[in-house]
Amino acid sequence: MRTVKTDTAPAAIGPYSQAKITGGLMFASGQIPVNPASGKIEAADIEGQTEQVCKNIQALLEVAGSSMDKVVKTVCFLADIADFAAFNKVYEKFFTSCPARSCVAVKDIPKGALCEIECIAEV
Repeated sequence: MRTVKTDTAPAAIGPYSQAKITGGLMFASGQIPVNPASGKIEAADIEGQTEQVCKNIQALLEVAGSSMDKVVKTVCFLADIADFAAFNKVYEKFFTSCPARSCVAVKDIPKGALCEIECIAEV
């Protein structure tokens, strides 16, 4: 098992890894829309936050030697299910291979984020 760690994606905010690789798969922890350069959530709307989350996932995948096209499953969390359509418009630009997915609304996301995505990808 190998741990994925990079400064091009936000550091873990708890006792967990950004991602782990085992058995030819990368398991990414949930990514929130923190800009790794500033350490803050900069976008106020769902579109901007979704884009930052996808960029964070893309950075993890690249460090692991994978890509967005190799994502096989995502789990998406929204603070408000009313954001579903706007979230999807940004999500589909990044996840062009249409991985399997679950998407649910939750009560709260860390740091007051509007969305969070975790994924499993081939490496």
